[in-house]
Amino acid sequence: MRKALIIDTDPSPDDAVAFLMALGSSDEMELLAITTVGGNVPLHHTTRNALKALELVGRTEIPVYAGAAGPLMRPLETAEYVHGATGFEGYDLPEPTTPAAAGFAPDRIVELVMSRPEKTVTLACLAPLTNIALAMVQEPRLAGRLAGIVLMGGARSEGGNVTPAAEYNIYVDPEAARKVFGCGAPIVMIPLDCTHKALTHKARLAKLRAVGTPHMEAFYHLLEFNMRFDEQAWGIDGGPLHDPTVTAYLLKPDLFAGRTVNVEISCDELTRGMTVVDWHSVTNRPRNALVLTDIDADGYFDLVIERLAAAPGRLSP
Repeated sequence: MRKALIIDTDPSPDDAVAFLMALGSSDEMELLAITTVGGNVPLHHTTRNALKALELVGRTEIPVYAGAAGPLMRPLETAEYVHGATGFEGYDLPEPTTPAAAGFAPDRIVELVMSRPEKTVTLACLAPLTNIALAMVQEPRLAGRLAGIVLMGGARSEGGNVTPAAEYNIYVDPEAARKVFGCGAPIVMIPLDCTHKALTHKARLAKLRAVGTPHMEAFYHLLEFNMRFDEQAWGIDGGPLHDPTVTAYLLKPDLFAGRTVNVEISCDELTRGMTVVDWHSVTNRPRNALVLTDIDADGYFDLVIERLAAAPGRLSP
């Protein structure tokens, strides 16, 4: 049985790789919708970037719903210093001709989940969790209807990438993250501890480019540009390919390893957005998330290239 997914995202190129991988896995996944949120760049850019990526592979049958422009209680802090002014720098993709679908993303999340059989829809979250929290406030039964939530965000012992304590997706809207982690749905958290072990080495990007199709050439350039910040900041070969880990886990969980633990979200200013991971169960709080800290990086990149290459393939029935 195919997994039914809603992918919530703030597209820079790695987000787009994540949802195009789902489209390249049509025997295993049914992508119901893409929902966008203000995050890496403002909402109008994230929505346009999702539409651009779908048009690049001819998959405009997938609806894109725009959602929250900013966090529940705070001003939006974007990351153009990493992703460039539009979030999709490095390759000149044409402006999309397909508009976003009508409706507010949290409303559509509620409708899609509540209209399907219980425990059949998974939320794949690649961005600040504002849309998900708003959907849960609107429909308190939502969490109980989900098959689960798989999210890229947080850090255990790796330290943060936007403050010493916090990873960007959780930092931007910690109140939303606290709502989601407390919702009771099964949660898989893929933190920086895991994604920092999956670097886009030059050889891996060359392998992606060697597929030779137009969309793979485009993503070679998009990803090459997108990884420059980490390469220059840390002096490494490539940068972490964060968000496709979510799709990869749903396809091949045996590529990953971790532990089911309690995770709490700090909303205090000094540690805002910190994911407090009780790795050794010293608090006796309920274990609310599977936290993945290890990855087979070579197997992961092989899967990314295979499924991204297949994104323009046959449409799902």
